[in-house]
Amino acid sequence: MAVESRVTQEEIKKEPEKPVDREKTCPLLLRVFTTTNGRHHRMDEFGRGNVPSSELQIYTWLDATLKELTSLVKEVYPEARKKGTHFGFAIVYPDPTRQGYRVKDIGNTVSGRKCPDDSMTLQSQRFRIGDYLDIAITPPNRAPPLPGRMRPY
Repeated sequence: MAVESRVTQEEIKKEPEKPVDREKTCPLLLRVFTTTNGRHHRMDEFGRGNVPSSELQIYTWLDATLKELTSLVKEVYPEARKKGTHFGFAIVYPDPTRQGYRVKDIGNTVSGRKCPDDSMTLQSQRFRIGDYLDIAITPPNRAPPLPGRMRPY
């Protein structure tokens, strides 16, 4: 019986993440933009030197996890502390091919629940210093079901 590897070429080339020594490494300024309607900002809101008004400035490191960032956001927005509040994370970055910005969804967390994306880091999602983070916050009563979960009937 033949045994085949399920490791892809991309996984082989991928370098392991190097942990950041937070004692010796200067933190970066992460510009975070939030919405509370469950949707990310439109890309035209980032155009021509403008940014949305809902900005949070967080000093952190590239090895910050989505769960860690969720905790920091909940310190600023008490209404987001309710169990079941959904946080959708996206990186907003300059589009190298044309003027403007692009968005890349990177993961989700839920207040009070463990999620597969909790331990995902900014570094693992190719976040670059100067990119923005856009977080769509959805209250528990309007939160979408998590991907891969069965809905009870």
